[in-house]
Amino acid sequence: MKSALLHGVNLICIVARHQSLTSAAKELNLTVGAVSQQLQQIEERLGFSVFERHARGIRLSEQGHKLVDATSHHLAAIEENIFQLTQVSERKQIRLKLTPSFAFKWLVPRLENFHKRYPDVQIHTFAEGALVDSDKRNFDIAIDYGPLPYKHADAELLMEESLLPVMSPDYFKVHSGILQGNEAWSKVTLLHDAMPWSGAAKDYEWLYWTAQQRLDYETNQGHFFNRTDMAMSAAEAGVGIALARVALLGKEIEQGRLIAPFPATAANAGYFVITHIDDPYTRLFKKMA
Repeated sequence: MKSALLHGVNLICIVARHQSLTSAAKELNLTVGAVSQQLQQIEERLGFSVFERHARGIRLSEQGHKLVDATSHHLAAIEENIFQLTQVSERKQIRLKLTPSFAFKWLVPRLENFHKRYPDVQIHTFAEGALVDSDKRNFDIAIDYGPLPYKHADAELLMEESLLPVMSPDYFKVHSGILQGNEAWSKVTLLHDAMPWSGAAKDYEWLYWTAQQRLDYETNQGHFFNRTDMAMSAAEAGVGIALARVALLGKEIEQGRLIAPFPATAANAGYFVITHIDDPYTRLFKKMA
């Protein structure tokens, strides 16, 4: 009975985190029907309704909120301890989660140096999507991009970011009037990272940059990508102007593939390190970072 109850409370916490039976079912590798049935069974055992059903989905009841608040951090600690006990023989590895753009532009150039210094430590990189789900505990270290201040108070700031408009030399020859003000900007194509972080408007970065420059023109136009490096590649191909993140620039400007006629502007955002496994190997990696 106790183990079944513990399993049920863990299920409740997962569903509460997702606020969606469908999303929770994907994490658990179960059908939506199976999750719904298990929730009904645990609610019968508890003697009260944990979730309220409504037209748009589900939400925690008042008693459900109290249950999740009282148990979620204990379950997280249990999960962490079990992982450390079961993985102790495989400790010479680091499960790293980050975005594909940051992995390609920032991580990859540093891997060889890390391997030379620590050849026995394996880095398992998971660059699965445009956004990092740092609430899941299936990693040792995550590097996420987000606004200042960051949503997790215990995250460590790796570096602050700056934004820099970039374009191909040929594109700038045609649109050099952008140095003068609004009128020329209305004739260019903007290239966006439409997902800088969860909840951000798809033209957020260009909207922020134009406000800092005291420019007034429509930013919700152009082409939208879910990765910054894709927008930068499109700029290099002469499609338009991308708002590059300085940390993700390699030698594109030095080699003349991109030009940057404006100075960099502080983004009021940065890269943050979230640590779930604190051991000698993850600390070595953070020193490299």
